[in-house]
Amino acid sequence: MFHSKDSRDTAPDTAVVASLTRTAAQTLTEQLAERFAARIRDRLLAPGARLPSVRQCAAQHGLNPSTVVAAYDLLLAQGLVEARPHRGFFVRERAPLRDAGGAAPVAPATPRMAAPLSAATLIRGMFHPGGSLPQPGMGVLPPEWLESTFMPAAVRKVSGQKALAESSLRYGEPMGDGHLRRVLAARLQGLGLPADPAQIITTVGATHALDIVSRTLLKPGDAVMVEEPGWAVEFARLDALGMRILPVPRGPAGPDLAVMARYCEAHAPKLFVSVSVLHNPTGYCLSPASAHRVLQLAQQHDFHIVEDDTYSHIAPEHATRMSVLDGLRRTIYVSGFAKILAPNWRVGYLVAPPELTERLLDTKLLATLTTPSLLERALAHCIESGQLRRHAERIRTRLDAARTRSVKLAQASGCRFVAEPSGLFGWVDTGVDTEALAQRMLDEDYLIAPGALFHAARAPSTLMRINFATTQDAAFWKVFRRLVAS
Repeated sequence: MFHSKDSRDTAPDTAVVASLTRTAAQTLTEQLAERFAARIRDRLLAPGARLPSVRQCAAQHGLNPSTVVAAYDLLLAQGLVEARPHRGFFVRERAPLRDAGGAAPVAPATPRMAAPLSAATLIRGMFHPGGSLPQPGMGVLPPEWLESTFMPAAVRKVSGQKALAESSLRYGEPMGDGHLRRVLAARLQGLGLPADPAQIITTVGATHALDIVSRTLLKPGDAVMVEEPGWAVEFARLDALGMRILPVPRGPAGPDLAVMARYCEAHAPKLFVSVSVLHNPTGYCLSPASAHRVLQLAQQHDFHIVEDDTYSHIAPEHATRMSVLDGLRRTIYVSGFAKILAPNWRVGYLVAPPELTERLLDTKLLATLTTPSLLERALAHCIESGQLRRHAERIRTRLDAARTRSVKLAQASGCRFVAEPSGLFGWVDTGVDTEALAQRMLDEDYLIAPGALFHAARAPSTLMRINFATTQDAAFWKVFRRLVAS
């Protein structure tokens, strides 16, 4: 371990940023160590992540290098980091839990991937954003964009209905509120998706729907194909369930069909999870030709397709959806309203082939029993009255303008778009290691989404996902340019 005098005994540190200031209660060493410790606890520094070098950290914070060495020494003593000779300091993997007899568990046959754990960076960041600044790495629209008067009015309207008020004293319908499922069936007909209300199951958000499907159709060790780059939370969720993740490169037209075919021959996957429309993080939309070929592979090799249509409300008209082409034979359609209406309402749903609905319902009941009828009925009112449609139109118009501004600022800051800008997210090449950049951005109270988060196995990346709604502010890009250049 390294040892150093306390920072109060060394030469003065200057130009210390933000919260690193001299106090009688806490030294600069202690403050710096606590800053890193908090990020490790909150998973903003994931297991395996490398801390800045002593020289880099000292320059960044205007500290004496001995202060940084002492802070890293504290982290070593707390068991939060480890020193690797000639490589630097790395966040330690959390120790495995022991069984009741005190024995360490047997290591799994297949090593678990490190990268999905870092999905917590974005998840925890959703609840702990830095200050009041717009956050470029966030996955939702800013709260002020979602404010409305019709949502509270809808809740008041349905809560005043005697029948619904009385039903709130009992468990709701297992499948979900019948009124909402009928309204959703009509809306899906407008997308060209023939769905009966009896095929629709409401869920606690779209992520819950994805989890229901996985727990119903899969068992630990099963192979699942996922798009890469892809949603970091989906990688982490499947990994936590013990699935073998098979990453399929995602291009402008769709998944790499040759890779899928090889996986089918070698691993007999049970499931393919896809975001066909406004793919996260690239914004790509599936082409009809690719959709037909994926459906042919599913039929030939006997696997199901889960189509996550989370961004349907901001999607272009007549976008290709595999569920529509397939008629819900091998496909399961998933969507929700967090991105367009109210993230905290947590109303999502899945639409499945009739022969799967009872099994999927059993899984839902084991996890949540039912879902909140009050919010589901209020949502049905928002859809039926046309208020949600008009709200979505306003959001699309506002997002189009924000995207134009954000693209100009990103390009002026030296970023290159590797996918045509569309939808909510942009996929940009920054020219620098964005995982290292993310740690420096946190010191400026900005949470970014580095490219490594969107791959099944961690690897250095110069890519970054940006939220167009939260990156139209020149102040962020000014900080970005300064850190990239330093």
